[in-house]
Amino acid sequence: MPAYTFEALQTDGKTRKGVVEADSAKSARAQLRDQALVPLLVEPIENGAGMAGALSRPIAGGRAFNSAELTIWTRQLAGLVTSGLPLERALTALADEAEDERQRNLIASLRAEVNAGASLARAMARHPREFSGVYTAVIGAGEQGGDLGLVLDRLADDLEERQTLKAKLIGAALYPAIVTLLSILIVVFLVSYVVPQVATVFAGTQRALPWLTVAMLAISGFIRQHGWWLLGAAVLLPVAMRLALRNPELALKFDAAWLRLPLVGRLARGYNAARFGATLAMLSGAGVPILRALQAAAETLNNRAMRADAEDALVLVREGAPLASALAQKKRFPGLLAMFARLGEQTGQLPLMLQRAAGQLSAEVQRRAMQLATVLEPLLIVAMGVIVMLIVLAVMLPIIQLNQWVK
Repeated sequence: MPAYTFEALQTDGKTRKGVVEADSAKSARAQLRDQALVPLLVEPIENGAGMAGALSRPIAGGRAFNSAELTIWTRQLAGLVTSGLPLERALTALADEAEDERQRNLIASLRAEVNAGASLARAMARHPREFSGVYTAVIGAGEQGGDLGLVLDRLADDLEERQTLKAKLIGAALYPAIVTLLSILIVVFLVSYVVPQVATVFAGTQRALPWLTVAMLAISGFIRQHGWWLLGAAVLLPVAMRLALRNPELALKFDAAWLRLPLVGRLARGYNAARFGATLAMLSGAGVPILRALQAAAETLNNRAMRADAEDALVLVREGAPLASALAQKKRFPGLLAMFARLGEQTGQLPLMLQRAAGQLSAEVQRRAMQLATVLEPLLIVAMGVIVMLIVLAVMLPIIQLNQWVK
């Protein structure tokens, strides 16, 4: 059935855009009127440039799917396709069930493309904000191999595992971050408000204040005088850093230096290697050629230094080197990944071995993140206690000194 893009006026006066399927433009307008909409513009979606222009237009209001919603939607589509439902009917069912208008319009656009004869991967490729290159590559491989349902299930598994790893890392870092922020706020309050009261109380005395009190008063004066500048610098520094990292050479050096940090660098290496291995395993298992799979997996790496190493490994594989040998030459990738790749090449089970390597790396990253968080929590509490103790001593020492002087 032909599809039409429309722009219509709602009862509240707002404009609504979307896609509707109808036998003709007149029928499409009638459908819109039945939904209490006033059609302003109805245009057919045609093959070629017309379809590309209409469907590649971004969905208004941002992305239709966030990470969790995309995972759920992929799982739902996998279930419908695996049960034997034709792709067009599966998309129709998901469009009818979608509660968000942006999601409904996006799925309707995909369905219109599929009805017009395009593959699902090609339809998704017209929405790069919603579906990454890896996502569409896996879908395309599943369609070519005739195992779309199975591939969609694997894709949903990969998305869930990635979200789980990310959530655990964020959870491990959340408590120390909150403790650090609250500690800074409490210390700033004590230093900028409580400590100056000591100077006011003892301003009339001719006795010298203890050195700890003098030091705290100096710090307090500095914060009171330059506090807003320090706050502005704290806000602007990340922005300036982000702008500076737009320079490819500087960003590459920064990411390489980040990997050399004692604790955080090892976590970054493990996280990126796990993501690279899982993506490569999924793509190769779906039947994507190894060179294309390597290129797509390299693009998923957040660390630019490791991405450059992955692209160098791609060149070596293109020249005829085994994948394990190419990865072993890149020291930023953990040796575990190259070892499992070698076992996979020797046994003919490369996707399975890469998936096992990714699983072990992911588990190791989670373990190290939890250990780091476990160590940081008491250290932050002790550091906070020491700082507060020093501030209290700076306030109490002059009082004790004055009491002794009076006696």
